[in-house]
Amino acid sequence: MKLLKKIIIVIILISISIGLLFVGNGYNMYKEAIEKITLDEKVSEIKKKDNYTKLSELPKIYIDAVISVEDHRFYKHPGIDIIAIGRAAFNDIKAMSYVEGGSTITQQLAKNIYFTQEKKMERKIAEVFMAFKIESNYDKDEILELYLNTAYFGNGYNTVKEASKGYFGKEPKDMTDGEAIMLAGIPNAPSVYNPNVNPKLAKERQKQVADKMVKYGYLTEEREDEILKEK
Repeated sequence: MKLLKKIIIVIILISISIGLLFVGNGYNMYKEAIEKITLDEKVSEIKKKDNYTKLSELPKIYIDAVISVEDHRFYKHPGIDIIAIGRAAFNDIKAMSYVEGGSTITQQLAKNIYFTQEKKMERKIAEVFMAFKIESNYDKDEILELYLNTAYFGNGYNTVKEASKGYFGKEPKDMTDGEAIMLAGIPNAPSVYNPNVNPKLAKERQKQVADKMVKYGYLTEEREDEILKEK
C-alpha cells in the first residue's frame, strides 16, 4: 500500500511538472508574439483591410447564427469557456485523439491573428494568454467584429463582406436568412462547406447551425423549417 501511494505521488508530481512546462512554453510563445507586434498594431492592420465589415453592416440573424454555432456563451465568459474546455477534454480523452478544441470566439481570434492552426498544447496555452489580453483591451462587440474579419470562409475570402459577395453576389445586409445561416457555418471547414463546390454538404451544415439556433432560443422550429426550405 505504501509503495502504491509513492507511485501515485510520483505520477502526480510528474504530471504537474509536465503541465508547468507546457504553461511556461505557452506563455513564452505568447510573449514572443506580442513583443513582435502589439495587439493594437494587429487590430489596426485588420481594420485597414479591403472589405472590412462592421458589425452594424451585418444582419442580426447572421450574428445570432455565429454565436450559436461557435460560442453560445460568448457574451458571458471572460475569454475562455471552462465548460467547453472540460467537455472538449473529455471527448478528446474518450477518442484518444484531438477531436474537439473547446475554443471560444476570442481564442479563435487570437489564433487567427497571432498563431498557426497547428494543434499543439503550447499553442493552445499561448492562445489562452492572448485571449485574456484581447478581452482586457476590447469589448465583446469589437472582438466579434474582429473575429468575423479574420475568419477564413474559403475561396480566398477573409471577411464576411468578401464571402457574402463571392458566394451570393450581394452585400451582407441583403443576405436572406438562409444565406446568412449558411455563411455562419462555413468557417468550421471552408473547403468542405463551400456552397459552390459542395452544395449538399453546405445545406447539411446550414441545418446544423439552424438546429443550434433553435436550441439556444434564436429561432423557433417553425421558422427554422421555413428558412431551410429556401432555395
